[in-house]
Amino acid sequence: MIQHRTRIKMCGFTREVDVQAAVHVGTDAVGFVLYPPSPRNVSMARAAELARLLPAFVTPVLLFVNETPENIQQACAAVPGALLQFHGDESADFCEAMSLASGRPHLKVARIPLTEAASFDLLKFASTYKKAQALLLDAHVDGYGGGGKTFNWSLLPPNVNAHLVLSGGLTPANVADGIRALRSSGLSLAVDVSSGIESDKGLKDADKIQQFVAAVRAADADLL
Repeated sequence: MIQHRTRIKMCGFTREVDVQAAVHVGTDAVGFVLYPPSPRNVSMARAAELARLLPAFVTPVLLFVNETPENIQQACAAVPGALLQFHGDESADFCEAMSLASGRPHLKVARIPLTEAASFDLLKFASTYKKAQALLLDAHVDGYGGGGKTFNWSLLPPNVNAHLVLSGGLTPANVADGIRALRSSGLSLAVDVSSGIESDKGLKDADKIQQFVAAVRAADADLL
């Protein structure tokens, strides 16, 4: 039997040493927050500097929240090859237009309520955002992301016609539980972590980065 490999995205990087630590342990994608209210925000120029540290086959991801088309296009020009992540209230038409204009795939965040997760119609959301490369499942908190909160994974539907990325409050201690809960719910499952690998907001911890990846790989081995 072929062993499943859960893809890993780590997000909210602001320092070279943290990007290098993530690359060292085999992270698949590294995210940069281009949203000024966020404590993890970086400028387009800074995102470009950090993205240049990524080797081949490690994907940069640019996170936007209700951003203008002009700024999105400028960021894409600054960071060649980046995936687009729309974390706000962007419509499906807007996301698709930005993907088409930039020639980049996009992720769309589904903000799942912390309570009554079953009230969120993920099947309808997946149909609406069917052009997204994947749906990133995050907890709905004040602001946009990085709140370190988990939603009730067990209340999501088991038959989502989309590639899924589990986010929201993941840590080395609980990521295996999340993988077990949702690994068969969509076309595929990846994971995304930000606050769970930090010593402070925007400052990553190399030990936590390593522990997170080890936990994901252990979960993959258990699911053979």
